[in-house]
Amino acid sequence: MHLQDLRSRLGQEIALSEWVVLTQDVVNTFADATGDHQFIHVDPERAAQTPFGGPIAHGFLTLSLLAGHFMNGGGFPALEGTRMVVNYGLNRVRFIAPVPVGSRLRNRAVLLGIEDGPGFAQLTVANTIEIEGQIKPAATAETVMRVYV
Repeated sequence: MHLQDLRSRLGQEIALSEWVVLTQDVVNTFADATGDHQFIHVDPERAAQTPFGGPIAHGFLTLSLLAGHFMNGGGFPALEGTRMVVNYGLNRVRFIAPVPVGSRLRNRAVLLGIEDGPGFAQLTVANTIEIEGQIKPAATAETVMRVYV
C-alpha cells in the first residue's frame, strides 16, 4: 500500500492485528524491565485473593504492544515508498478493563488523520486493544506516527 492509498481511508479501519497471548513470563519480564513488581502482576497466589482473581498485565505493558506486536503482527499495513515510521506520541490513553494473565489481545486501528510535514506525513490512529471473549476493551489509545518519505 502507498501513503496515497492510505489517504483515501480516513475514518476507516486500516489494521486488525493477530492475537497476542500475555503470559506470566511476559508480565514478569516487563516487571523486571520497568521495576514495577506490584504483586497484582507478579505474585499469582496473592493476586488470586484480589477482585481480579489472579494476576493481571500492567497497563503500560498492554500499551507497549502497539509499538511492536500489533504493528508487525499483521496489523499496520506496510507502506511502500517510505523510509521509516517512528512513534511521535500519544494523544489520549485509557486503560478500560484489566487484562488477566493468559489473555489474548489484538489491536483494531482506525485512521483519524493525516497531516503533511517537510519530508513526512503524520498519521493519527485510534487504537482499540481488544481482549478475546470480552465486551470491554483492555485499552484505547490515539497514537501519532511520522512516516518519512
